[in-house]
Amino acid sequence: MDFGLSQEQEMIVRTVREFVEKEIYPHEALVERTGQVPHELGQEIQRKVLDLGFYAANFPEEVGGAGLSHLDFTLVERELGRGSMALTHFFGRPQNILMACVGDQRERYLLPAVRGERMDALAMTEPDAGSDVRGMKCQAVRDGGDWVINGSKHFISGAEHADFFIIFVATGVDETPQGAKKRLTCFLVDRSAAGFEVRDGYNSVSHRGYKNYTLYFDNCRLSDAQVLGEVDGGFKVMNDWLYATRLTVAAFAVGRARRCFDYAVDYAAQRKQFGQSIAKFQGVSFQVADMITEIDAADWLTLSGAWRLDQGLPANREIASAKLYATEMLARVTDKTLQIFGGMGLMDDFPIERFWRDARVERIWDGTSEIQRHIIGREIFRPLGA
Repeated sequence: MDFGLSQEQEMIVRTVREFVEKEIYPHEALVERTGQVPHELGQEIQRKVLDLGFYAANFPEEVGGAGLSHLDFTLVERELGRGSMALTHFFGRPQNILMACVGDQRERYLLPAVRGERMDALAMTEPDAGSDVRGMKCQAVRDGGDWVINGSKHFISGAEHADFFIIFVATGVDETPQGAKKRLTCFLVDRSAAGFEVRDGYNSVSHRGYKNYTLYFDNCRLSDAQVLGEVDGGFKVMNDWLYATRLTVAAFAVGRARRCFDYAVDYAAQRKQFGQSIAKFQGVSFQVADMITEIDAADWLTLSGAWRLDQGLPANREIASAKLYATEMLARVTDKTLQIFGGMGLMDDFPIERFWRDARVERIWDGTSEIQRHIIGREIFRPLGA
């Protein structure tokens, strides 16, 4: 097995890392202080990414994307993980689910998203339907030849910048031996749609500037042309196109952990106590040893999941393992880094307290750690009929 990166992959890593260091790092303090990304700054980042040729790198060349493999794109996400999520949002990674667009949907949603002319946001979570997507109460019912949607969504990231939304809602119920199970359908909803409103969400301590919003539907009327995929085919669309989002979270966690690790090593080498560098103390050096071991393990686990996707191999368990381990690793690494910094780690003179706060949400969104463990256990026991 070849563990090395190709020259092209090395170039991808180097290019994205240099971009993050030059175009993202300098603005992080502003976003952290204000909780906002100035509109002009977001547009500038997007323009520079377009000029760089990395916008929509996760889309095939046939629709105008860079055509990167899953492994190549995971390397991109890993490097973007080093920077502020509020700022790297403008690096431009539209939802792959847009590849399910057909006919006029391609000209109206897919291609403008790939070109950076329109931005999307994915909306699934509701107050009573997080991990339990079948618990959705937001529903669409037939009325004549149209669909009428009522209900709400919350924790919707990137909504302030979105021109349209990819929304999953309940469109029916099946009675099964295990009880009633809702059927889901995916819709494409323009921000300007009548009966649709985007409101401010909650204030989060993680990822300031990368806000969440609440969506409200009040008799929002949509045509069949707004259905993405098949009616009642929401689960198929999810399984076909959203399986890799957990891999993105894992890659982010690895990138952020490596940046945090660099801070820990530099500080430990320079900070002196009792007449010597604290890196000389076993209590510190052993923590650093544990950190790099866990980071490397999470990195290879994540890249392995991406590689399996490229080989057309089953990867559900491997991706769940990567998401689980990488996000929990990030929590440990940020906490140990803060401990190495001591009291200064909690001060905003350094970004350590920010890394520590930001790390917490990674074990929750895109499937909690508990859900990942459920997926892993299910994949192991299902072939045995257990």
